[in-house]
Amino acid sequence: DPEATELSGRILIDGAEARTRSRRELNLGYVFQRDALLPWQTIEQNVQVGLAIRGVHERERALRSRELLVMAGLAGFERYYPHQVSGGMRQRAALVRTLAYDPDVILMDEPFGALDAQNRMLLQSELLRIWELTPRTILFVTHDLAEAIVLAQRVVVMSRRPGTVKAVYDIALPYPRDAFALRGASEFVELEATIWNALRDEFRAPVEGGVAPLGPPAGPV
Repeated sequence: DPEATELSGRILIDGAEARTRSRRELNLGYVFQRDALLPWQTIEQNVQVGLAIRGVHERERALRSRELLVMAGLAGFERYYPHQVSGGMRQRAALVRTLAYDPDVILMDEPFGALDAQNRMLLQSELLRIWELTPRTILFVTHDLAEAIVLAQRVVVMSRRPGTVKAVYDIALPYPRDAFALRGASEFVELEATIWNALRDEFRAPVEGGVAPLGPPAGPV
């Protein structure tokens, strides 16, 4: 992009620069926008993929995957194939597949974006519940401001291209959080209004004589 500006910076994980550490040392997990499950493998086999790549013994893989499937509410679906379960169930399987090898940090790239509103809220509640059981750092990218507030301890608002950090907001809402009930709380409404005031100008680009919509929009992280 000819208008993009190259900037310098560092990414630190546990105080060390990410670029100085190997992939194994970084121990990162990643959840895609789509579930990316292997269609020729069962749900249980999909959950075990990362463990198999790391050379974990078959018996240990089976124990770990079944434990996680129970935690994610997928017990009884171990031998089902991805096309036999719902989109929400596939995303839960994708999440526990990442949890299976116990990453220190999980990167989630709009993982609920393809789901309808009801399933999005269900998965938000599931993610909160699973996170409370197995707490770790999660970097969650979304264009949904309400989703960001429900899930996050901190919301980072990004500007339009070239992307920069426009503002950072601490989310002091108490745990455990209910993704459904929280949206009606006065604290939630106040946070949403405050962050939206910082975000809305990023949806418009200056043009001669006024403003015009700009896409794709910026959003919270």
